[in-house]
Amino acid sequence: MKIETLIKQIKHYYKGSGSIDDKTTRDQVLYGNILQECTGIVTAIWATGAVIEEAHKLGANLIISHEALFWNHGDHTKWLADSANVTYLAKKQLLDEYGITVWRAHDYVHSGIPLPDGSYQDGIFYGFAKKMGWESYMVTNDVMTAYFEIPQTSGKQVANDLLRNLGLKGARVIGSLNRLVTKVAIPFHVFGDANDEIKEIEEKKIDLLLPMEMNDFTLSQYIRDNSQLIGKTALISVGHFNIEEPGMSYMATYLPEIINNVVPVYFIKVGDTYDYIENELGTRR
Repeated sequence: MKIETLIKQIKHYYKGSGSIDDKTTRDQVLYGNILQECTGIVTAIWATGAVIEEAHKLGANLIISHEALFWNHGDHTKWLADSANVTYLAKKQLLDEYGITVWRAHDYVHSGIPLPDGSYQDGIFYGFAKKMGWESYMVTNDVMTAYFEIPQTSGKQVANDLLRNLGLKGARVIGSLNRLVTKVAIPFHVFGDANDEIKEIEEKKIDLLLPMEMNDFTLSQYIRDNSQLIGKTALISVGHFNIEEPGMSYMATYLPEIINNVVPVYFIKVGDTYDYIENELGTRR
């Protein structure tokens, strides 16, 4: 079956089918030839060089990536080609050599996957909930990207569960994780001001935040002051890709049924973007 046909089938599965404008959506073919026969599908949070190599080893020529391919919003490449960017050219050469097509699945999967009860949930954050064992604790919230009311546990236990279930090396923490938590929220992208999120934390008395992005000026400092002055809210940051990657892992479990098992489907884990080094010299005073 041609890649083009498979992509159409996959789009029809999601709640956004029929309402998402295919001309303006982020979900574009980022690279390759959709008219070739598909030999296999790989799902990944990002089509890194290592993912491309592994897809080729698996015999798959379609990578479904949740995020962009060439490091900018809209995945524009003219500026890279014009400047003969060597990393761009190396990645392009690899895709050409292996005949791999990359399709971005972002808006469709976020629009909702069907659940057994007939409802829809954001496919990325439902995958995260499944990985954490929280799917029955999801609560609708108009401000937060995802919101959970979990059985009472310690923030430390949530942190340990995150690192274990998501296979991570570490996390950044603000506030005490020794407190008991029930209300857990994943905010929307926090690139600057976080006024709405801060108000929601206060109004809902949220115990623990799992932000996808962090900056040092707004939400993070509010949580630090909250923790020091009020002793209520803590924060665990593992990064955007690590929070969303379980959604692409989960996608690989339902894609075979959508495409009637015509080709094999694999998930390739990208994992932590960052490596960590420990301070072995102590702190200067």
